[in-house]
Amino acid sequence: MMPTETSQPASDWPALLCDSSRTGGQGVKAAKAPDRVLWQFRTPGSIRSAPVLRDGALHVTSMAGKLHAIDVATGREKWQFAAGDSIHSTPSLAGSRVLFGCDDGKVYAVDLSSGKKLWHVSTGGEVWTSPVILGSVAFFGSSDARFYAVELDTGRPRWTQILPARIYSTAHVEDHRLYVGCGDGKFYALDPATGKILWAAATGNGIDSSPAASGETVIVGSEDFFVYAFDARSGSVCWKFETGLGVCSSPALSADTAFIGSKDGFLYSLDIKTGELRWKMRAGEVLTAPPVIGDGIVCIQGWGTAAFDLASGNLVWRAGLGGSMQSAPVLAGNAIYLTGNDGEVYAIA
Repeated sequence: MMPTETSQPASDWPALLCDSSRTGGQGVKAAKAPDRVLWQFRTPGSIRSAPVLRDGALHVTSMAGKLHAIDVATGREKWQFAAGDSIHSTPSLAGSRVLFGCDDGKVYAVDLSSGKKLWHVSTGGEVWTSPVILGSVAFFGSSDARFYAVELDTGRPRWTQILPARIYSTAHVEDHRLYVGCGDGKFYALDPATGKILWAAATGNGIDSSPAASGETVIVGSEDFFVYAFDARSGSVCWKFETGLGVCSSPALSADTAFIGSKDGFLYSLDIKTGELRWKMRAGEVLTAPPVIGDGIVCIQGWGTAAFDLASGNLVWRAGLGGSMQSAPVLAGNAIYLTGNDGEVYAIA
């Protein structure tokens, strides 16, 4: 761990792609090409999840089974929590809690200030998804082919819905509908109050991508090489766009445009209404990370971290920090926070 100078106060980034609407941090000013490392923190295991941020603390999970809270001003650890197994899940921050899933089949709620466990919920399989919070309820899927709704305060169950296959897709939840992909190749809309299946729409392969919604259109990627847009009310296909390989990256939305990566190595910019290709740019050999949106740019991690102009797709800057990176960066004020497969956490500016 190498703390250097104090960074500027950071904006909150409490969930995967910043918020539950998957805007990817739209409007956060981080368009300047970074040229220095503010600090670097090493975790004991590889990092496959994205960091989240609140009140000057960055929260990071690792394959060593640890949740770390890092002071963004110094790069020093404030506390750590040891779970029962490796962690693929990106944490979610809700009130005074941080929630995350674990390969031991549990979802943990940990106190944001002290790092002490508040409760846990057991499922029948590893939980790679990120818990999504709406009001007083946390929603998450498990590889046991069940989707869960639990009380945020206590972890007590609200409902459980059985689906046909494992769930690695993080849900998108709104007041009247919950959307989630499934390993059976279908995309589901559930009633968030009861878990009842409202509709199901088939794709040609499993869905690990996490959906995003714009009005009455829901967008998600599938391993069948296509990006799909579904009508949120009926589940009918509005359009689908073919990429060169499977799509487990998750879309980020800005105004009338959806951005999503593919395992073919390209980042795609698509018109939300029509699915028309606006541009595509190669950003890596294989893209599995979701893009995030800053002030006039879209960032994705593949060959390091690359920022492309939202309108044209032209490369604005690229930051390479050595190790492979497959998660989403956090764009926060005058700093960018990155995590790597080698277990390193970086603050760059």
